Amino acid sequence: MVLRRAARGVVLLTIEGTDVGEHGLAPFDELAANVLWAPFILFINARNSRGVTTDVSSAWCKWLARNRRALGAVHMLSGSAYVRVTANFVRTFAELDSLMHLYTEPASFEATLEAALREAKSSVD
Repeated sequence: MVLRRAARGVVLLTIEGTDVGEHGLAPFDELAANVLWAPFILFINARNSRGVTTDVSSAWCKWLARNRRALGAVHMLSGSAYVRVTANFVRTFAELDSLMHLYTEPASFEATLEAALREAKSSVD
């Protein structure tokens, strides 16, 4: 798991493998600073993720629901059907219906990320 602030207001989280909770609260601690600079856009690249445990998806669901007002949007790329089902669960139970966008095509996800980066850069210039 790698979290990177790609630009002011744009965060990219890359997840690979299976998340069984080995990172604990670290991802949420890292995202806490972004909540203070709200709103921010969270991009989750999970194309190489095989899945998460129920405890991990529940923790993400709770964090996203609790911080919903700080999110401008959530864009998530999944590479497997299992990850898509989990993401849909999180979107529904965190009440992110209009904020969370799910992608199966890397090109669409990357185009949206590039557009967000361009917009962030132009707002600084």
